[in-house]
Amino acid sequence: MRHLWSGAESLLGSPIRNLVTILIFVVSVTALSTIAYMAAGWSFTDASYMVLLTIYTVGYGEVRPVDTQYLHIVTVATMVLGCTGMILLTSALVQFFTVIQLRSILGATRMQARIDKLNHHVVICGYGRIGQMLASDLAEAKVPLVVIEREEARFHEAEEAGHLCLHGEATDEDVLISAGVRRARALATVLPNDASNVFISLSARSLNPDVEIIARGEAPTTDRKLRHAGADHIVFPTHIGAERIARMILFPRGKWTKTDDGVQASRAELGKMGLELERTHVPENAEVCGMTVATVEKMAESALFIVQIRRGDEHITRPASDDRIEAGDELLIVMRNASRAARTLFQPHQRIRSGRNWF
Repeated sequence: MRHLWSGAESLLGSPIRNLVTILIFVVSVTALSTIAYMAAGWSFTDASYMVLLTIYTVGYGEVRPVDTQYLHIVTVATMVLGCTGMILLTSALVQFFTVIQLRSILGATRMQARIDKLNHHVVICGYGRIGQMLASDLAEAKVPLVVIEREEARFHEAEEAGHLCLHGEATDEDVLISAGVRRARALATVLPNDASNVFISLSARSLNPDVEIIARGEAPTTDRKLRHAGADHIVFPTHIGAERIARMILFPRGKWTKTDDGVQASRAELGKMGLELERTHVPENAEVCGMTVATVEKMAESALFIVQIRRGDEHITRPASDDRIEAGDELLIVMRNASRAARTLFQPHQRIRSGRNWF
């Protein structure tokens, strides 16, 4: 089909380019003919009126007598060039609108054909802020997905982003079937309307009893309705945002760490899992000085994990296994079971005297 389009365009030219070129030709003929009549002493009104009557072949009659050879030549030239231009203009308009319609139909057909080949994919209902982030993350992870969006602008945004998408209402069962919900492994309905999310969850569950449904909720009272409708998981974005802000207030600097992924883990949360979060200063003569991160974690027998190194103004988050620890570093460590042996690695060497010898 693509070769067919390229062949047609090479033969007929671009519809837009053809239309613009013919418009310029018609306007030029109209302007030159009007000037030519005005050169014979006609007024602008009479000249332009005569040109329009001739070009559009209306045939109401001559505005003024055409009784000189000059006017005969101008009139004949206007009839030949003007009528030819209007025929070409009509053809260009038909070509332009036909190509637009064909591209729309064939584009939708190709999109549906690609969707029909999917299996074990994810259906995303809604391409708002949450839908865009979700689709982007899934696409980055190479997870096949289909986006359903009713708004024209967002639908085109999804197309430009390279996602398979359908233009329609996700609450329509036919649209869900076209998106392949019966073959999908998961469906995420992230519309800002709770009623729509409930209806979509109900429809998706009836179409595919095995699909995993993740639904967005706005009002807390929607939780029970979404679960009755068949949703497996309910996410409340406003609650997540509020909890994150509260965590930042309740666990200020020194009690939490932020990784590159933006995941915040507080000491209280780690304590529930039997883990401790500590900041440790590496003294000058500590055993770990000069060791790599991998060596230190191996010596501790995986009782600790170094998640951040602070060296002056530099913060090394998620240090590599071959990064070396230097004296004066401040380490952020996740420790398991508060191992005393692990802690001794970061303590300075102590000299012990035995007789005349120091060890």
